[in-house]
Amino acid sequence: MSRFPTTRLRRLRRTPALRSAFAETRLHPAALVLPVFVKQGLTAPEPIGSMPGVSQHTPESVAALAKEAADLGVGGMILFGIPTAKDAQGSSGWDPDGPVPTATRAIRDAVGEDLVLWADVCQCEYTDHGHCGPLDATGQVVNDDAVAAYVRDAVTYANAGADLVAPSGMMDGQVAAIRAGLDEADHQGVGLVAYAAKYASAYYGPFRDAAESAMVAGDRAGHQMDPANRREAHRELELDVVEGADVLMVKPALPYLDVIADARDRFGLPVAAYQVSGEYAMVHAAAERGWLDGDAALREAVLGIVRAGADLVLTYAALELARSRA
Repeated sequence: MSRFPTTRLRRLRRTPALRSAFAETRLHPAALVLPVFVKQGLTAPEPIGSMPGVSQHTPESVAALAKEAADLGVGGMILFGIPTAKDAQGSSGWDPDGPVPTATRAIRDAVGEDLVLWADVCQCEYTDHGHCGPLDATGQVVNDDAVAAYVRDAVTYANAGADLVAPSGMMDGQVAAIRAGLDEADHQGVGLVAYAAKYASAYYGPFRDAAESAMVAGDRAGHQMDPANRREAHRELELDVVEGADVLMVKPALPYLDVIADARDRFGLPVAAYQVSGEYAMVHAAAERGWLDGDAALREAVLGIVRAGADLVLTYAALELARSRA
């Protein structure tokens, strides 16, 4: 016979109420951020085939979605814009009547300050070649020209009413430049979420369908992080802290739980993690085949991301997770 009572650990797992009472990690709607795609020229939401349950939205439909998110207590919404016109510079990104500013104003009219509004800052949805900024003769993104575009984007979104801007291009110096640009434009109160450790991941495919940002040629491995690297993420995170980030983000989430945990351990800033389109889509694909319980798997995945150290999780399942808790 064992010297230790064999039921000692099981006592607090015996019933659902006991398990809930002693849960070490809790998933609250306020910790969830819903990514949303807004497309110019739509007259009604357009479902995205590779992301079941997710649509491209009009400014009107995104305002209704924001009202639902606010009513459910969801912590925020991050906007991605798809313009009618694209060019080599991505100039539609800083158009004050572009998709993100238009949607931001519509959401503010619908919910006021009841929902935290994030605006993604990058050029990949706005360039005709699908890269994150203007290209040089060799097809590489010109770092400083891209950063200058991000500053214009960020100020435009702040003017429209965004609470947070989130540069995702992984250009050197982007956080410091955007912070300076916001301050010069008298937007000292607008926060900056740095995609501080964003990896050149295979999990982004469905997003590029949704955002219509597929690259004509090349890839983003020259500026996004190598999936093999963990120590390099520490340097990226630290640089963005020094440059003035208010929040640090790791993207994708589930394959990089170690990086999320490192960010939590090393830095005092809030940590966000993005459960990206491929993470979301593969669960739905397996659930459609009856291979797993999709709702339970998504909840478990997001719970694991929070357990690893994320204060906020960007997830396309935000509304479903919030509803299931209500």
